[in-house]
Amino acid sequence: MHKAQKEIRQAVPKCSLIIEVLDARIPFTSENPLVAELRGETPTIKVLNKVDLADPKVTSMWLERLNSKEGVTAVEMQGNISGRAKSLLQLGKRLLPKDRSDGKPITTMILGIPNVGKSTIINTLAGRKIAKTGNIPAVTKQQQRIYIEQNFVLLDTPGFLWPRLTPHSCGFKLAVSGAIKDAVTEFEDLAFWAVRYLADNYPKELMERYNLDGLPDTEMEILTDIASNRGCLGKGGTVNLNKVSQVLVLDYRQAKLGRLSLETPLQVDHELANAPPDESAKEKRIRKKKARR
Repeated sequence: MHKAQKEIRQAVPKCSLIIEVLDARIPFTSENPLVAELRGETPTIKVLNKVDLADPKVTSMWLERLNSKEGVTAVEMQGNISGRAKSLLQLGKRLLPKDRSDGKPITTMILGIPNVGKSTIINTLAGRKIAKTGNIPAVTKQQQRIYIEQNFVLLDTPGFLWPRLTPHSCGFKLAVSGAIKDAVTEFEDLAFWAVRYLADNYPKELMERYNLDGLPDTEMEILTDIASNRGCLGKGGTVNLNKVSQVLVLDYRQAKLGRLSLETPLQVDHELANAPPDESAKEKRIRKKKARR
């Protein structure tokens, strides 16, 4: 992570354009704050990828929010659709300053968190398999230069997560969507968060998927009903919590419950307004006080 951040800091000043690939289901959570910190006046395209998995109405809200930012152009995309992906090249050229020399190569940084579909977009742009792809996080290991056209160069960067996840729900959203390796998470924890969010925001889709007549009040009760419907029961009718949790999380990732987003602009605004103080900032203040003493 430290190495990737260092490489990005060194490369951004040399770039004419930035393309950041976001997960359309979690545009705020998958957005890297390092981009806003470093890009300055460099034109930036925010690509809401995996739009086929996200709630169309919520995606429209996010496009409006992102396009209102200075120097940012937001578009939606499915990474494997060739025509749409290649339109990024033309869009990028239009965003560059008018007085720019046509003969100078357009160096473009493309970045995104793990498993957001960045490598698939790169391969589509290049028309050949260059970047490794896979439905698991952290496939790209090191920065590489990719020549797309005679005057268009992509700098592909490893996907990485920033060390501070604020607000608290960001960690759950990243894990539920598949940006964090399953080996370092507990499906039960993800399922409890996901079933609460879905019950509050997409109750109809949740009931239809698992043939539920209604939704009980607690997460455990809802998961118990899903377990009964999906045969995730052990001896004596006890709930196999790990199994039913995997069913729910994987069903969400594969859009078997429908096209559902995990955050709206208003939800994010509310969470940020009510988030506790940044612990790392607190620690910095404490260290400064101690140093003054």
